[in-house]
Amino acid sequence: MTRPTLTSRSLPRPEHAAGVPSQARPAPGSTSPASSVPGAGIDADRWPDVARPPSASRLRTSVSRHLVGRALERLSLTGSADGATGPVLTVHDEEAFHRRIGRDGLIGFGESYMAGEWDSDDLAGVLTVLAEHVDDLVPAPLRTLRSLWVSARPSGDRNTRAGARDNIGRHYDLSNDLFAAFLDPTLTYSAALFSTLPARFDALERAQHRKIDRLLDLARVGEGTRLLEIGTGWGELALRAAARGARVTTLTLSSEQAALARARIADAGLADRVEVQLRDYRDIEGRHDAVVSVEMIEAVGAEYWPAYFTALRRALAPGGRIALQAITMGHRQMLHTAATHTWISKYVFPGGLIPSRRAIAEHSAHAGLTTVADSGHGEHYAETLRLWRERFTSRRPAVAALGFDDVFPRMWEFYLAYSEAGFRSGYLDVRQLLLTEGTLR
Repeated sequence: MTRPTLTSRSLPRPEHAAGVPSQARPAPGSTSPASSVPGAGIDADRWPDVARPPSASRLRTSVSRHLVGRALERLSLTGSADGATGPVLTVHDEEAFHRRIGRDGLIGFGESYMAGEWDSDDLAGVLTVLAEHVDDLVPAPLRTLRSLWVSARPSGDRNTRAGARDNIGRHYDLSNDLFAAFLDPTLTYSAALFSTLPARFDALERAQHRKIDRLLDLARVGEGTRLLEIGTGWGELALRAAARGARVTTLTLSSEQAALARARIADAGLADRVEVQLRDYRDIEGRHDAVVSVEMIEAVGAEYWPAYFTALRRALAPGGRIALQAITMGHRQMLHTAATHTWISKYVFPGGLIPSRRAIAEHSAHAGLTTVADSGHGEHYAETLRLWRERFTSRRPAVAALGFDDVFPRMWEFYLAYSEAGFRSGYLDVRQLLLTEGTLR
């Protein structure tokens, strides 16, 4: 199968640009020069909270300098890179660095990196060390004061039908060409399943097919199967299911993904077997022998998990099977994250929340579903993210050519390294689950 050429038509268009926040939107023709001065040359209209440090009391800044400074020292993350045996975090502007953290915690930490106020010889390594010790960074007595320095999630990020379309657009409609710059030829944007670790980038395509095939096998997708996919991506799973003889209905809220998925499906000669619908999962029609949803639940939001599992159950024909791939975190961590506006929710996945295995089990059971298989592959996601990050870093000129300014690649690299650290540290996992209504066939 040949892949259709990606063109400028996949860049954000005026009619949906309002759904993409100015922080993430590329500026056509942007030529912001790189600068050795942190914050210099940053467009304050596009990146208002990055262009300048926030106002913060001397007390907050001092507390950050004391706590963060001691933590970095204790974890051996400071000092000369020449004499260090592990990853090193180098602060270029200590005042701005501590003001941001003192005012906005982890959001400020990420924004400080975006502003160029700190760097690392091994960004993923630094973030992995921090993730491994996340519960030790703040003394226990001060953790009870958490509500004083964390922000609540914006009400505008709720995943109502209109809100879900906006939230999906703000990430997935940035540019198909952006994602093609660092993904493998399958354009699969979820954890792969490798035969051996560590892996090379040229093994990623096979690893993505291995992951997809395992999910299709779990759902017993074959000749004549009526398959519903919730979350199209760029169409690779639908293509492989259709090649098995399935009749596929696949849903997405991303107009950019839908357009390219349809082109790829037509190019493969499978348009008669696959229908791509711009449709919310809450508006599913018909009954299906199998349902597959890959890393879609993270975009649903806790408020709507009951509706998500009810929709899955309603879509399932008697004896049908549901195969899910889901990122998970610990239940206590999930409850804290659910109440907090995070750097990821602000800049990368508005409205998103990673569930715990307990939350999945409880909500699916309440909808009348039973978990009959559950396996984890967190180390494979860490490897997938490493390969994406290295590919993205090596192709920064291609990203710049799409019109993204200098802040965007720092944001994206931080996002990929931050995610990789979550899996390497064990803070996050990725699960493949099989759910049924209890009448397996």
